[in-house]
Amino acid sequence: MSSWRMSRYFLGRPASVTEARRFVTVFLGDWPIVPTAELIVSELSTNAIRHSASGHFGGRFAVSIQAEPDRVWLGVVDQGGPHVPAVVHDCAHLDEHDEESGRGLLLVSCLADSWGVSGDVAGRTVWALLKVAPKLAAPASAPVTAMLGVASCR
Repeated sequence: MSSWRMSRYFLGRPASVTEARRFVTVFLGDWPIVPTAELIVSELSTNAIRHSASGHFGGRFAVSIQAEPDRVWLGVVDQGGPHVPAVVHDCAHLDEHDEESGRGLLLVSCLADSWGVSGDVAGRTVWALLKVAPKLAAPASAPVTAMLGVASCR
């Protein structure tokens, strides 16, 4: 299977979280990690809207997917803000926290093989890496490129 990368911008509004999840579902197709990837992108997109300038009027965020034969890298690029994203609890206590807010990065840290943050107050990328056994990865087929607003990079 060859490597590929897709990115798309979304408006910084709550309805865009659903669109971002759909973007991931469409491009990852039959990969076994699709439900996990959807959840991670949902959490990271929500955080971009709630905690960065992406959620202000006219704001936007980008979702990138980079697929390799044995892994998928997901990134959400926001328009920055004064606070650096950080996990406030640990995975061992995830079930103990039933607050509606404050669990997004904890969930990402528990689901992803690795994750991180790069950037500064002008814009950040929060990313997650999901490893996949090569036998379980989706077959080598060209991803759908007919969606509007999608840029393909190799």
